[in-house]
This record gives sequence, structure tokens and C-alpha cells, in this order.
Amino acid sequence: MGDPDDKQHHDDRSAFREAMADVDPIQEQRADPYRKRRRPEPLNLPVGDEAQDDLADIVVETTEFLEFRRPGVQHRVFRDLQRGVIEAQASLDLHGLRVHEARPAFVRFLAQSLSAGRRCVRIIHGKGRGSGEQQPVLKQKTNQWLRQKDEVLAFVTAPRWDGGTGAVYVLLSGKHRRQY
Repeated sequence: MGDPDDKQHHDDRSAFREAMADVDPIQEQRADPYRKRRRPEPLNLPVGDEAQDDLADIVVETTEFLEFRRPGVQHRVFRDLQRGVIEAQASLDLHGLRVHEARPAFVRFLAQSLSAGRRCVRIIHGKGRGSGEQQPVLKQKTNQWLRQKDEVLAFVTAPRWDGGTGAVYVLLSGKHRRQY
């Protein structure tokens, strides 16, 4: 003999299918939330007369998730940057470099991004697993350097699918673009 619960389950399913027979499914218009992880691409920045940078070592706490915005940056724009809605137009991969190599690459990348009129860029600093018990060095330096640049309106830790705590999205100012 059959289990009475199985018969009830079958009757419920049949009744549901019958009730939904003339219903058309709604077609989603939203984008898929998953994005394929992009590989960093080398920029081949020209190495020439290094502009004297004005970056100093400042004392700033570097937490796991980086977050900074200047006064006047709209909350909605900042939230879009956090969620990855504003797509990065270029990437700089610093992880694996020493600080003395990363610093000029950072300055050149920022200058090139501004002159190209980019609104948002991604800087990959790495998670600092090679730093042992200390703070991640390049993450700390990136946090310091970005705060000192007037051209940087805001930056946040990238979404998990685009580097997570090993990368930041940087929102660049429009008034500083194309001056370089």
C-alpha cells in the first residue's frame, strides 16, 4: 500500500499544476549578479622622467576592508562603487612588487588614468600573505598613497568577485582628468 502522505503530496502537486496551467513566467530584466573574474593586464607604462611624487608616509589605520571618501561624494555614488556597479576601466597589479617598485608604478598609473579620462580604476595590492604577522605592506602603502592624492575622490575594497580584500576600486575626480 502507498503512504497516505505521498498521495496527499501528489494531489497537492496536481492541484498546483492545474491552477498554474495558464500562467506565463515573468522574464527577468536584471543582469546576472555574477561577473567573470578578469585577469589583470599589464599596462606597459612608459618609463622615463619620473615625476617627483609628493607621497609621504602617513599614519593611517589599515583595516581588512578599505574605505575612504572625500566630503561631497554622494552616498549613492559611493555605494555603487562599493557594490562594483561602477566598472573599473583599467587595472594596476602591484602585488609581488617591492615598495620602491610599486610607488613609481602607482604614480605613473594614476597620471595615465587621469590623462585618459578614466572615472574608476582598480588597484590590486594583494592580501599580504607574505607579510606574516605584520600588516600587508602594499595594502598599507596603497591606503596611504590614495588618501594623499587630491585626484582621488573615494576608494573601497573591491567586491569579492573582483579581488576582494586584495584590491581596491578608486573613483577619480573629473576636474583633474586630462590635466596630465
